[in-house]
Amino acid sequence: MSAPAALGASLLREARLRIRSADHLRKWILLGALIGLISGLGAVAFLTALEFASHLFLGVLAGFTPATPAGEGAAPITDAARPWVIPLVVALGGLLSGIIVFRLAPEAEGHGTDAAIAAFHHGARRVRARIPLIKLVSSAITIGSGGSGGREGPTAQIGAGFGSFLARLLDLDARDARIAVATGMGAGIGAIFRAPLGGAVLAAEIPYRDDLEADALIPGFVASIVAFSVLGSFISFAPIFGSISSAGFTDPRQLAYYALIGLLAGLAGRLYIASFYGARRWFSTWRLPRMFRPAIAGFAVGLLGLALPGVLGTGYGWVQAGLDRQTLLGLPLWVVLALPFAKILATSLSIGSGGSGGIFGPGMVIGGLLGAGVWRLLEGSAPAVPADPSGFVIVAMMALFGSIAHAPLAVMLMVAEMTGNLSMLAPAMLAIGIAMLVVGPKSIYQSQLQDRSESPAHQFRFAMPLLASIPAGDAARSARLVLRPDELATEAAERLRAALLPGAPVVDRAGQLRGTLELARIEALPPGSSGAKVGDLADSTTAVSVDDSLDDVLAALADGHRS
Repeated sequence: MSAPAALGASLLREARLRIRSADHLRKWILLGALIGLISGLGAVAFLTALEFASHLFLGVLAGFTPATPAGEGAAPITDAARPWVIPLVVALGGLLSGIIVFRLAPEAEGHGTDAAIAAFHHGARRVRARIPLIKLVSSAITIGSGGSGGREGPTAQIGAGFGSFLARLLDLDARDARIAVATGMGAGIGAIFRAPLGGAVLAAEIPYRDDLEADALIPGFVASIVAFSVLGSFISFAPIFGSISSAGFTDPRQLAYYALIGLLAGLAGRLYIASFYGARRWFSTWRLPRMFRPAIAGFAVGLLGLALPGVLGTGYGWVQAGLDRQTLLGLPLWVVLALPFAKILATSLSIGSGGSGGIFGPGMVIGGLLGAGVWRLLEGSAPAVPADPSGFVIVAMMALFGSIAHAPLAVMLMVAEMTGNLSMLAPAMLAIGIAMLVVGPKSIYQSQLQDRSESPAHQFRFAMPLLASIPAGDAARSARLVLRPDELATEAAERLRAALLPGAPVVDRAGQLRGTLELARIEALPPGSSGAKVGDLADSTTAVSVDDSLDDVLAALADGHRS
């Protein structure tokens, strides 16, 4: 080993020891700051790529500038110079995204937040390093060309992917590895929405339908504020929709309208879930190669966008229009009423076909446009209806996605931060409560588990709580057989058979654990592999120290799917 490599290995071992021995708060101030830094930079990189893709595909090719919210330039709603090109442009974006994803990393298809939740529960160390980059590029192309998707999917996977990398690099135990993934996911989403408090709470709330990952709260606070500060330094600290001071709750009679919004948001949320996963199942039956499906779906979305441009891209500019009384009244009523359902269809096609992007952002857009439609129908014909539509729009955004994501607290906080308005939280609580009753156990995220008792991260802790008080060293015993990395695999197999063992640890001459090797792995080698070495075949494993509890040992076994 060269001198620089030896020095690097020594520094890494020292860092691992220091991290393991640090208390929870001190450890996560450091790790949370690192995760937040990368999550913030990832959000900046994605927004830059998205802006470039939107200018290239929609601006240059179609002569179309999508409407943007107040915090991102406030571009108004305009028509395309070459509208006939839009279906072709959206199809081209779907094709390019499909080729990139299905040739390089098929697991990067669809919405990234669900993949990050799955990694939290079933493999916090196993997120491939290429996934965040591929997700960033493919999502920028999908959304930038007019596909209906959210910006949070790629940033969630960037943050979660770095958390997973950090867990491998620093050899974090299984529990800390999961916290790192959840923290990265929350920091990435909080940064892209410029909602650090909501992002921090989301890290704890989104893994479960009816529970919280309380251990992720403090790390989430640290990572989210760092990520938000990084993005603000490069992009902007302003709320996405500006500061909506016109919204307020001053008349208790309006609670009836907010209850109605909650009911309608719950029904629309169920439709969104059914439409999205119905589209996924439908596309999965196609015999056409998977990389071509997003192109066909993109062409259909482009055709829909000719009639309703609000379905193209993120749709945030149309929510901004719904927040302003004069702009909303200037839109045809049929457009306002049709847009939420058209956005559901467009997102189901764009992402359900295998395109890359998030479903969080479209969910809030669907909710906001639904609230705008309710206000248009009631305005001037019902008593106590507020003169300004922004309250209805804000509450509907919170109610729809808060209910289908089973993250009511996080989504309420995020929308409040995105609109610079906290005054609508009281009626929002009523609306979200009703919406969640309507949605029931259904979730837009299939990887969510019911509660901690179902998660590999906690199932042993609930079943055997006393194990948390027993150090691993008290229960450990010396291995009956130890293999060397330079040992021939055939010789190792003979030793394992003689000892009647299915496998053994692999330890180098310096006493460092290199992994484990199972007899079945050696026996599965093809003919002519007699020269294979043990070190080349050993599987990496998660090491625990003698001071870790048996609870940590079981969590590591669950994380590696070992028994």
